[in-house]
Amino acid sequence: MAHEPLYRTALARTYRPRGFSELIGQDHIGPTLKAAIESGRVGHAYLFCGPRGVGKTTTARILAMALNCPGRSGGEPCGSCSSCERIWSGGASLDVVEIDAASHRGVEDARDLRRRAAYAPTSEERYKIYILDEAHMLTRDAWNALLKILEEPPPRVIFAFATTEPQKIERGAAPVMSRCQRFDFRRVSVRDIEGRLETVLEAEGIPAEPGALRAIARRAEGGVRDALSSLDQVLSFRGDAVELADVGRMLGLVDEDRYLAFFEIAANGDRAGVFAFVQDLLDDGHDPAEFLRGLGDALRTLLVLRLDPEAEAVELLPESRVRFLAAAEALVPADLLRMLAALSEFEASGMLHRSSQPRIQLEVLLLRLVRMESTVELEELLAALGAPDGEPASRARTPNPPRRQRENRPSPPAAAPASRSPVPQPAPPRQSAPPRQSAPPPPPPPATGEPAPAARVRDAWAATVAETQGLGGMSGLALRGTEVDGLVEDEVRLRVQAGWREELEELLKDDSRSGALRANLAERLGLPTVTFAIVDHKGGRMTAGEAARTRVERLLNENPQLREAVKELDLTLKE
Repeated sequence: MAHEPLYRTALARTYRPRGFSELIGQDHIGPTLKAAIESGRVGHAYLFCGPRGVGKTTTARILAMALNCPGRSGGEPCGSCSSCERIWSGGASLDVVEIDAASHRGVEDARDLRRRAAYAPTSEERYKIYILDEAHMLTRDAWNALLKILEEPPPRVIFAFATTEPQKIERGAAPVMSRCQRFDFRRVSVRDIEGRLETVLEAEGIPAEPGALRAIARRAEGGVRDALSSLDQVLSFRGDAVELADVGRMLGLVDEDRYLAFFEIAANGDRAGVFAFVQDLLDDGHDPAEFLRGLGDALRTLLVLRLDPEAEAVELLPESRVRFLAAAEALVPADLLRMLAALSEFEASGMLHRSSQPRIQLEVLLLRLVRMESTVELEELLAALGAPDGEPASRARTPNPPRRQRENRPSPPAAAPASRSPVPQPAPPRQSAPPRQSAPPPPPPPATGEPAPAARVRDAWAATVAETQGLGGMSGLALRGTEVDGLVEDEVRLRVQAGWREELEELLKDDSRSGALRANLAERLGLPTVTFAIVDHKGGRMTAGEAARTRVERLLNENPQLREAVKELDLTLKE
């Protein structure tokens, strides 16, 4: 009894292109090589660069087929003669030699190749082609051994180097780059890969469910070979049809319902729900890294739909588009953008792969994303509190109020309880017309040894620096980068930013330059005179975190109403 073979040729090999016109997504390469062959202007060395699975080695084989095909037409090989069949299948051919540079990377291998290249092709009409895959694996000495033959190759000898990392060749063997014609292969679009999969399934007589092939094409990330390998894997599970559920099960994909469930958690600010969500995700056997990969795509989809509901850049089935549109309406673009940025930063850090506890890393990230929702523009907040126009603007984040209230302008807070002092009103802007001496005297300073109110001293310092004339250049920059740490008796303590201490000390020691500054500040503080003490930042350097906190604190000092709102509404003020 005859048995069917237990193996079959992989789809990636069965449906490998046999001509330049069959290359997928490389329209800038096929016509160029065809024209070169047709016009007899073929180069002696080619460098094919690009991601894996996009057709670099296949193109090198087609080039070899076309050059040695007796029945080629218009630069295309016939694909069916004995010469084309041997080259296409990778079989034995005296004139076409394929070498894996990863396992033949040494200088002796390069010398052996150089000796073999000196022999002429088997006939005068044929070309000898050497295809080196993973060419970036060759050592520097190996490249040096090949350099001379690349400069002056024997007649009718052609080299084709395929690599995913041309930058390594450029660093280790820069002279080689100028001896080769370079072709950069692109990632193939999802639509082109999906079309190729449909063609293959048509030839195989196998139906496919809508959306299943698109899921495979997206997972391939631009590689046709990877897509065909994934299709092979799905067909080995169930050979009579391709269904979306089978694709997700075999490739470990996370279904869109899972992402929509997380977006609902984020919309409701349900931090506690994150833990149950992650538990279900892991119980169902999903890989956290695979979930995060899909989460980035889902967040991008929401952002695009939120900005343009009719966007063609989003490739979704009609029913999926409706569901994602509903999820997008529950989130504002600023929140989605920050969530996407936080996710990108997390993935770039590699923390998930380095950690021995990926579950905790995933939970912490999702908690951060849930907390990032509910953006309120400070202009709106200050307007609701009755602040005048022109206040400095930043962004504030509220700790997860109900999502349905996000896009409404915040209403003024209720009247403060009796135990709380009323929200202070900002002082009117200073007028330059009345002379300073005509203003009413400032309040008396505090009792000896007691610090003055920090806000009043900072305001006095800022106004003094702004009005003091003749302090431009480096001195002016030093003053504007200095902050008041406090006032004890008549000593104003200054906190100087990193790098400005020496400049500030020289300025304050020179009475001719700093006398007006000292007198102006003393008058504003109601003191007969003031002295200065410089308090450096920790270690004499200000960290990025300290600088950010300093800027936020300055904003709060300039806006008493904002400080009260932050305290009253439990806001987190961010830059």
